[in-house]
Amino acid sequence: MPGGGIRLATTTNKPEPVRLLDLTRLISRPGRQPTGIDRVEYAYLRELLDRDVPLMGLLRVAVGYVLLDRGGLTSLLHRVQGRTPWGPTRLLFRCALRLTPMQRQVQSDVWRLASAKVYGKKLDRLLADLPPNTIYLNVGHSDMTDTTLSAVSDLPNARITVMIHDTIPLDFPDYNRPEAVERFAGMLRRTLNFADTILCPSMKTRDDILRHIDRMKEEEALPGDLTPPRIVVAHLGTDVARPDAIALPADLPANRPLFLMVGTIEPRKNHALMLDVWEEWDEETDGPRPVLGIVGSRGWRNEDLFRRLDASPMRNRDIFEWSDLSDKAVTALMVRADALLFPSFAEGYGLPPIEAASLQTPVISSDLPSVREMLGELPVYLPPDDRYPWTTAIKSRIEEKRSGTTGTGGYTAPTWDEHFKVVLRIT
Repeated sequence: MPGGGIRLATTTNKPEPVRLLDLTRLISRPGRQPTGIDRVEYAYLRELLDRDVPLMGLLRVAVGYVLLDRGGLTSLLHRVQGRTPWGPTRLLFRCALRLTPMQRQVQSDVWRLASAKVYGKKLDRLLADLPPNTIYLNVGHSDMTDTTLSAVSDLPNARITVMIHDTIPLDFPDYNRPEAVERFAGMLRRTLNFADTILCPSMKTRDDILRHIDRMKEEEALPGDLTPPRIVVAHLGTDVARPDAIALPADLPANRPLFLMVGTIEPRKNHALMLDVWEEWDEETDGPRPVLGIVGSRGWRNEDLFRRLDASPMRNRDIFEWSDLSDKAVTALMVRADALLFPSFAEGYGLPPIEAASLQTPVISSDLPSVREMLGELPVYLPPDDRYPWTTAIKSRIEEKRSGTTGTGGYTAPTWDEHFKVVLRIT
């Protein structure tokens, strides 16, 4: 039965509330390189299973909804981690033609693991046996529909907590697909109407949400007397895999300066500026050209850059694109790198600079509020639209490394323990 095995709180007679964790996003992208948001949802599953809290999972699949108890969630975690193979595809999901074969297989297994399930949109029936005071957690920007949010809000004394990672689709719509902008705007409206608490990874995101609340009230997209949800900043934990030198790319040039860009190859990340730097590098005055390693999958609305990459005479000589590396390989590259380059135009958090700093790898970054919030004066900050200072900073870093100057020490990255001390206190 959903909610079974609820332990009593030690200082009151009230049972500790069930956390209902939405994991729809986690099963929607099998076989693809995880994004930052994917990693957060995965971390919530792993970390909440490690803690002594009543826990259930909610997942939307092609044919309906499922609930997973702790046993089902543990089995799901083992499959996501690769410790257990996914099972065969059920006949029920073979007809879900909008899914990839891998998605059909994953959703079939989730359906098998379910402690309760329902066809269609009858979510209220599925949730009916959950105990009062259930806390719904959605940290994946997925399944934020009226069906889901209204069904949860109808539970006795239920509370809804949603993480908004950034407001970039609204602030920089040109960097997103048009349908993604509309989808995010709707998600934010529903969050403001249904949620009790909004979690933010940074003060930057918190300030952006407050700004959009004011704008939406002025535009009458929200009622003027709407009381917004409580907004709480909880810095994300940092998962840095153990470096594995054996997993380094076989084509990585040896004994040459290496500069990395890590993240999805999309316009917002500003890979074009680094291509400008490498293409305009003058070996007579600047010295031998270093290696640029681009780590990440190809994203959206970036066809011109992809053509530049594919046609570049420096490809696989001075510029390398690695799209499917393990976490251990990425960590090994960061340890090996002279610096991480982060010329992004906008970020809600900015995980790669935090990971690099935790490995004592220097960071050269755009001057972004979220990066300053997390790293202070540790990085070298540069404008994202001027090639010259980036070339100068890269040359300086090469000289520093050559003279024996080590990386940046003294930085301690945020931990998931710190994050969940905040989250479990307020939910």
